[in-house]
Amino acid sequence: MVDIRVVTSKEDIATCLEIRRIVFIEEQEVPVHEEVDGEDGKCVHLLARLDGEPIGAARFQYIGEKAKIQRVCILKQARGKGLGAELMHGVLKTIKDQAKAKTAILGSQTHALEFYQKLGFEAYGDEYMDAGIAHKDMKIKL
Repeated sequence: MVDIRVVTSKEDIATCLEIRRIVFIEEQEVPVHEEVDGEDGKCVHLLARLDGEPIGAARFQYIGEKAKIQRVCILKQARGKGLGAELMHGVLKTIKDQAKAKTAILGSQTHALEFYQKLGFEAYGDEYMDAGIAHKDMKIKL
């Protein structure tokens, strides 16, 4: 069973950071200074657990009337099971429940565009490089 919830304890946030370290720094070779950006204190963090084991993380922060979703990741051994979509549904539900944003935005790695499009996001603007990886901005009305 998948459990996705907002986390606030130092231990749970450290677990989110560890998942991000594995996915972004180790797997995708994102430089540490780009992954650890100093923004975590401004963000709402979500942790996904499968049968009690941490398998994914995401964060978002409010920027005006928008919620910017960032650092969405699932550990390699848990991919391909629909857990990323479940995590994103949890993120979007949290944003809607908090009722502080009318739109959610994110910067998607281009290989994940279809994943986000299936969730209702629309791509806009030009492709750009972030941490050496091609990205495109996306948005969804809430």
